[in-house]
This record gives sequence, structure tokens and C-alpha cells, in this order.
Amino acid sequence: MANQFAGLPNGFFKFISDLKKNNNRDWFKENKPRYQKQIVEPIIEFMLAIQPKIAKISPHIIVKPWAHNGSLFRIYRDTRFSKDKTPYKEHIACHFRHEVGRNAHAPGLYVHFTPGEIMFGGGIWMPDSEHLAKIRNSIIDNPNAWAKIKKNKKFIELTKGIRGDSLVRVPRGYPAEHVHLEDVKRKSFFAMHTSTMKIAKSPDLIKEVEKTFKTISPLLDFIAFSLDLPY
Repeated sequence: MANQFAGLPNGFFKFISDLKKNNNRDWFKENKPRYQKQIVEPIIEFMLAIQPKIAKISPHIIVKPWAHNGSLFRIYRDTRFSKDKTPYKEHIACHFRHEVGRNAHAPGLYVHFTPGEIMFGGGIWMPDSEHLAKIRNSIIDNPNAWAKIKKNKKFIELTKGIRGDSLVRVPRGYPAEHVHLEDVKRKSFFAMHTSTMKIAKSPDLIKEVEKTFKTISPLLDFIAFSLDLPY
């Protein structure tokens, strides 16, 4: 299957474009067979193709290439606490999580597809206070290892650096001055590469995703080390 992957088909992105214009339950119900054929089947083929590549990067990052309770995020939005009540997400995304992770807040790798916005990368998004403190402490205690990740030329060129929302002030209990103070203030730690529709529709998608995942692997390794996880 990996050798047969030819890229995401035009229908994949056409479905997302149509959904953006018709984000309602009646339209989706009528077009659910399209969703299965044009979204679910191609993304499963993508996951099957990238699975052995990820296994070589880390055997602890798990790809679950199936439609339900797997690596593919649900298309349905959680609108309970949102003013935006549109029922469906207007992008397709997968999260390949560390084997200990059960939700999106676990460390892992990520891909995101929507017309005009093709991204992949990884890290950890909004960990709880206990795990966030462990990562911050690890940055404080291992400044050289953290600097090596941040200053890697390929890492910078491919991702433009580590991202993540930050606190305005220094978190309580941490030094007011530190070489990595801006990172200590972060609430998430991730790096993303932005690609193109042309790549997404070609067999080169697998190569570019693999290259990105390899490049950001030291960041995942550092996060896993900080959380006492194997990598």
C-alpha cells in the first residue's frame, strides 16, 4: 500500500471546499457517502503509507489507520462552549500520539489538510499543569540540549522554530531571567512545516511528511524525556 500511494485526490479537497459552503447537517447527511469515499478512504491510505516511516522514527508513536477511534480526528465539532455552532470541521487532521496518550494533549505528530493550508509537524498541545511543569523544569535543567534543538539549521529552515501560546508573565516559581525564558513561558510546544497543495496531491507527500517528522524528532524526544516516557 505504501508504494501505491499517489497523493490525496482532487475529490478530497473538493469535498472540503463544498463542506465550507454547506456546513449543515442536512447537506452532510446527503453527502456522507462522498465523505467516506473522498475523505476517509484516501486518508486511511495515507496513514497506511506513513505508518512504517513513523515506526522507524519512534516505535512509541502509534498510527491507528482506521476511521473510528483511530488517528483520524472526528469531523464533528464540539459546539457546546463555542459561539460558532457550525457542526463540522472544515479541515481534515490526524494525530499520531505517543503510546501512553489517549487525547490530543499527549505528545505526538500531526497532519492538517484543507485547501490552501497543508501543515505537518508535532509536539505537545496544552498539556496539564503537572506535565507542563515537567517540560518547563527540563528546559531549565537542560538548557544546552534545548538550545541544540532550537538552533538546528534544518529545524529552523523547515519549521521556523518552536511555537505555542505563552503566558504574559513568568510562571510562578521560575527564574525571572533565563536563556530560554520565552520557552519557559509557553503553554504548548510544537513545530510545524507548511507545505503546498501540489505536494499534498502527489506521491511526494509521504517523503515530505517523513522528512518533517524526522527533523522535529529531537523535539519529541526532549518532550518524552521530560515526561519520563520512552522514545
